[in-house]
Amino acid sequence: MTPILEVQQLRKHYGPHIAVDGISFAIPAGSCFGLLGPNGAGKTTTIEMIEGMTRPTAGTILYKGQPPGQRFREECGIQFQHTALMDYLSVREVLQLFARMYQHSVAIEPLVQQCQLDSFLDQRATRISGGQRQRLLLALALINDPAIVFLDEPTTGLDPQSRRQFWALIRRIREAGKTVILTTHYMDEAEQLCDELVIMDRGHIIDQGSPKALLKKHFQHVRVCLDRKDFTLTAEQLGEAIIETANDIEILSQSIDRTIDTLRQHQVPLTSLRVRNPTLDDLFLKLTGHSLQEGEAS
Repeated sequence: MTPILEVQQLRKHYGPHIAVDGISFAIPAGSCFGLLGPNGAGKTTTIEMIEGMTRPTAGTILYKGQPPGQRFREECGIQFQHTALMDYLSVREVLQLFARMYQHSVAIEPLVQQCQLDSFLDQRATRISGGQRQRLLLALALINDPAIVFLDEPTTGLDPQSRRQFWALIRRIREAGKTVILTTHYMDEAEQLCDELVIMDRGHIIDQGSPKALLKKHFQHVRVCLDRKDFTLTAEQLGEAIIETANDIEILSQSIDRTIDTLRQHQVPLTSLRVRNPTLDDLFLKLTGHSLQEGEAS
C-alpha cells in the first residue's frame, strides 16, 4: 500500500548548522505518527519542510506518491506551535473567517461540538485560556476536513487535565479515519497516542517503530523497586543487576516471580515494593546517553 506521506533523505542546513541530517520514513494512512525528541532535535524543522513552510536543502517529500502540490494544500490541516489570533473577533467569528479560506470546509456547529468549543464560542479569541486556545487551533486545523493533520507540540504548556482532554480529541480524529502527525517532547503522550514513532536527536533518527516494539527491542527486564532501607542484599546474592539511587534500589528483573521469591528467601521486607515497566524516557536515555529533560536543557 502506498504511504500517505513519505520522506526520503531529507536534509536542512542553516549555514554550517545541520538541523535535519538525511532522515527517511513513511507514514501509513489512518495512523497516528509521532516525531519524538527534545527541542532542537529537528522535529519542527522536519514538519515545516513537509508542510511547505521551509524549503529542504536536499531530499524528497511525497504525498500519496506525488510531490506535494495543490491537492496536498487542500487536504492537509495544520496546528502550529504559535498562531496569532485576530483581535476583537470572537471564537465563532474566527471559525467563520477560516472557513471562507477553503474551497471546501465543514459545517461549524459539528466542529464546535467535536472540539468542545460551545462554552466559550462568543468570547474573544484572544481572551480564552490556554487549553481553550489549543482546542480552537485544533478546530481551525480541521475546518477544511483534511485527510492529514499536523499537530506541532499541541499540548505544550497545558496542565495535566487539559492535556488528557486534548488526547481524547486526537483519538476521535483518528477514529474518523484521518492521519495524524504529532510532534512532541512528552514521552507519555507519544506512548498513549502514537501507532508509530520516529525518535530524533540532534537532527538524526536514532530509532523508529511502534512504542511497544521499541521497548521490547531495547529492554528485556522490568524494574522492581524497593526503599534502600529495606534492601540488604548484594547483586551477587540476588543474581540480578541493580541500580542504586538516592532513596531506592532498582532491580533489573528478568522474572518478577523469581525476583520476589529470592527476596522472600532472604527475608527482605516487601512493604515498599513497586514494579515499573520501562518507558520511552528510559529508552531515550539508553539511546542518547541523556534524559529527554537534559536534552531540552542543552
